[in-house]
Amino acid sequence: MSTFINYAHRGASAYAPENTMAAFKKAFEIGSNGIELDLQKTKDGKIVIFHDKKIDEKSNGTGKISDHTYKELLEFDFGSWFSKAFENEKIVLFEDFLKEVSNKELTLAIELKAEDIERQTLQIINKYYYNKDNIFITSFTYNYLSNIRKLDKDIKISWLIEEDINKNNINKLLEIYGNQICPPASMVSTTGITLARNNALSIRLWGIYNENIMNKAYMLPTDGMTVNFPDKLKELMKRD
Repeated sequence: MSTFINYAHRGASAYAPENTMAAFKKAFEIGSNGIELDLQKTKDGKIVIFHDKKIDEKSNGTGKISDHTYKELLEFDFGSWFSKAFENEKIVLFEDFLKEVSNKELTLAIELKAEDIERQTLQIINKYYYNKDNIFITSFTYNYLSNIRKLDKDIKISWLIEEDINKNNINKLLEIYGNQICPPASMVSTTGITLARNNALSIRLWGIYNENIMNKAYMLPTDGMTVNFPDKLKELMKRD
């Protein structure tokens, strides 16, 4: 990709409760050109945006997303844990998010956090988002990505790994015709980056927990990174 992508991690999650519309709108306001988000399925089969295994720490509810219907989840407050300013922020339906961003020039990193949502995720994308070239379906779970490729031969696939780029993970990604590899910023090496480039893969870094890591990571020849504070990365990008 020719443009470096500043992915707002779960939205601008340093400034608003993660994976809420408030966080996504904040990312738009401060000029992020990418959004990273997480998908799970409710008890009644709706695809919603949420990261954690349980909602206990990020809402006033308890249990898993899959323990509740979408209507039940709408009764919970997903904002006050972050700040009273975001009281009664609601969980976001994936299709509502896509409607909100369909006319924006954004690259999306859509992370699958639950099993058996691959087909439905693709159906929602096909219905509500016109530019699939700007989407990466991403996950730490290789099987989810393999399932995606069986269902869609063209959509971009991005594999999150917890190690440096190496021949083994490159070969596994190429087996499913993947497009992007995503190592942690703390582990990536120039050797790994070169290996990815030699195999025509793009590179997105994650695990940028502070500005020091961000500054070092930005010096590497990658295609983007996922940050909680996209305004600070935007300022860094302006200096080029």
